[in-house]
Formats: sequence, structure tokens, C-alpha cells
Amino acid sequence: MAKVSKNARVAQRAANAGSGRDHVKVIKSVKDPKTGKYTYKELMIHKDKVKEFFANK
Repeated sequence: MAKVSKNARVAQRAANAGSGRDHVKVIKSVKDPKTGKYTYKELMIHKDKVKEFFANK
């Protein structure tokens, strides 16, 4: 088994900075005012914008 130095792994992670690992799937339940039923809104967003997603109505 070949070893990979820690510096090489850090450099590789920096190269993949825009990869999908920075995104998360969020699910928010939204209540319909007319019927009272719930629907679910699913999105893939950047993990830095999760609080903004749940703060907005």
C-alpha cells in the first residue's frame, strides 16, 4: 500500500474546492394556507447558505 503525504492530500482538497462536497441537500416543509396540507421543498445548496434557506419563509 502506497502512502500519500498529508501535504499532498491538503493540496488535492484545495484543488477540489468547488466540488460537490461543499453542497448539502436540505428539505423544508411548507404548509399550504388554503388546505392546511404540507408539501416538501428539496434543494441542493452550498453548506454556507443553510441558515439563510431556513430563515426565509
